[in-house]
Amino acid sequence: MRIEKCCLVSLFLLMVQTATAQINYGTTGLMNLPTADMQRDKTFMAGGNWLSRHATVPRWWYDTWNYYINITIFPWLEAGYLCTGHKAVPTDYGDYSGYWVPSTYGKFTNQDRSFHFRFRVWKEGWWKSWTPQVVIGANDAIGDSANGGSLSNQQNQNYGNGFWNRYYLAVTKHIDFENIGTLGAHLSWIYSNRFDNKLNDPAIGANFRFHLRENGSWVNKAVNGINLMAEVLPGYTDVREDLAFDPDGPKYQMNIGVEYSFWKDYINAIVELNRCKCFSAGLIFKIHLK
Repeated sequence: MRIEKCCLVSLFLLMVQTATAQINYGTTGLMNLPTADMQRDKTFMAGGNWLSRHATVPRWWYDTWNYYINITIFPWLEAGYLCTGHKAVPTDYGDYSGYWVPSTYGKFTNQDRSFHFRFRVWKEGWWKSWTPQVVIGANDAIGDSANGGSLSNQQNQNYGNGFWNRYYLAVTKHIDFENIGTLGAHLSWIYSNRFDNKLNDPAIGANFRFHLRENGSWVNKAVNGINLMAEVLPGYTDVREDLAFDPDGPKYQMNIGVEYSFWKDYINAIVELNRCKCFSAGLIFKIHLK
């Protein structure tokens, strides 16, 4: 009950003008929720995270890590490259055994590589001040290269790839509170046809980035680096003890988190509590090339 109250309070408080990167995908968004926020033109990002197994797709039934690079090529186009650690195990998810050398069991010996893209199709306030921003995007859209791409062979449990594959439409609207901060509201529709992660569902999220009046106070300066986040999104992220996908797992999950910006927006630390309890964390480095 205490955790649930905490989550509800966090959701009520939360949504950002300066965009953060998703802890799982290395692209702009909240923790796992895609949003219509875009980075500043010619922004280069690099980062890495330690991920709880509950924060990942079913393929990673153990805690893992990732790292990524990302660039906003134009104000309307973002592209990223992500690597996620694989651990050698006797029997992998999907009951696939015999692939790893026994001497490597329990060690990270490989990594999954994926590409990610985002396109802004409508800028916030283009028509009227109240109109939101709209982005379409794809995660791991060209995975499973050995079989022609994620769309061509998503049903093959043993040989398929594209573990992070999903497609989405995201809508975002910001509300500024003078000398307090910026509230952002996010609505997304997420689609995926993978055998272990079929999705065709809406998701919502919010974040609040503080912009207190600059009055020389160190407290105000410290608070202005805080970005609170909350999201509710679909995704089966559990496997049973036999490593089979759990169809009875929760359809939706709620995650809360906080991002803190050091040295303006160039260094950012992010912490996520997946399902309000499972810890993941990472660092994001940004360089504005323009």
